[in-house]
Amino acid sequence: MLMRTDPFRELDRFAQQFFGSQAPGTWSRPTPMPMDAYRQGEHYVVSFDLPGVSPEAIDLDVERNVLTVKAERRPLKLGDGVEMQVAERPLGVFSRQLFLGDTLDADRIEASYEGGVLTLKIPIAEKAKPRKIAISAADGGDRKQIDA
Repeated sequence: MLMRTDPFRELDRFAQQFFGSQAPGTWSRPTPMPMDAYRQGEHYVVSFDLPGVSPEAIDLDVERNVLTVKAERRPLKLGDGVEMQVAERPLGVFSRQLFLGDTLDADRIEASYEGGVLTLKIPIAEKAKPRKIAISAADGGDRKQIDA
């Protein structure tokens, strides 16, 4: 199961949408990035919106079952004689942290980046999957299987 680390990030995002844009995120105070998470069979899938971010500017780390995603969107280099007319796309550092429960296999996370969306597939750990347990009768009778 996935758990978020900071319940106030949703409040920050709501305030940003209601009151307008905020200052660009910095490495010490990054802006949260939007995400979706769902279970698909034997994996959890987490998708992060990172349009305009190059794959080289994305950093993924797992430490003690905490997954950290950081990315940086830098301003475009427009060149001489170009005058910006509208600049609404947020710039700066974006970050999100998720606690990965013991039921997830943090060693086998797969990451892909396509169309501005970073997608992580996090497999469920073998120890968390249902399995059969053999029961032996005390009188030495037949063995029977039950679901765990």
